[in-house]
Amino acid sequence: MLEVLWDFIFPKRCVGCKKFGSYLCADCFAKLSFAQKYFCGVCGHPSYNGLTHPKCLSRYCIDGIFPILNYHGLLKKILYQYKYNPHLADLTCVLGDFLYEGIIQNEILTGEIEKGNAIILPVPLHPSRQKVRGYNQAELLSEYVSKQFGAEPSRNILTRRKNTSPQFRLPKELRKQNIKGAFWVKNNNTIKNKTVFLIDDIVTTGSTLSECANVLKRAGTGKVFGIALGHEEK
Repeated sequence: MLEVLWDFIFPKRCVGCKKFGSYLCADCFAKLSFAQKYFCGVCGHPSYNGLTHPKCLSRYCIDGIFPILNYHGLLKKILYQYKYNPHLADLTCVLGDFLYEGIIQNEILTGEIEKGNAIILPVPLHPSRQKVRGYNQAELLSEYVSKQFGAEPSRNILTRRKNTSPQFRLPKELRKQNIKGAFWVKNNNTIKNKTVFLIDDIVTTGSTLSECANVLKRAGTGKVFGIALGHEEK
């Protein structure tokens, strides 16, 4: 009842076309499509299945990166409103459903889930940045997807101890340097020998996901796969 009243006072409008009724109307929903292009998280060159190239694979590197949706104008607009003013955290359900569908339609990821050894973790925000926004969008998405799989959300395992400059402002060659040493694992025992699905909203070069994978593997995880809503090509 309270939700109905809230929607009456503050009616939802489509992020794409501003039509009243929902955050994503049927017409705009139809404009979003699942990604078909992948890249190697180490060398950055195309990867037909999202996995790190065998020649690039090493002990502490990420095992694969999977963008879920094609990153174009509408998805950019949705993610901007999700992360920045007006901070539409309610978009979690819409975006979380896309993430979930993308995962269950991917044979590599579903194969890992069927082994019963996978956990879902968000890329963490620095506390000061999260305080300004009020939430970590990757954390909301990871919790939503975890519940879709009937699993308890994994919180405060991977944390951010360094408040880095935003990656999108930096050229590719400086991104690895900027993010190095930014993360640490708070509870090693929780992730020992686990396969980790690392959730973020946007992946560009993969530097952030790769640094997280490096830290997680050094703390004892097995495989680490990065999963993002979209891939912004540079």
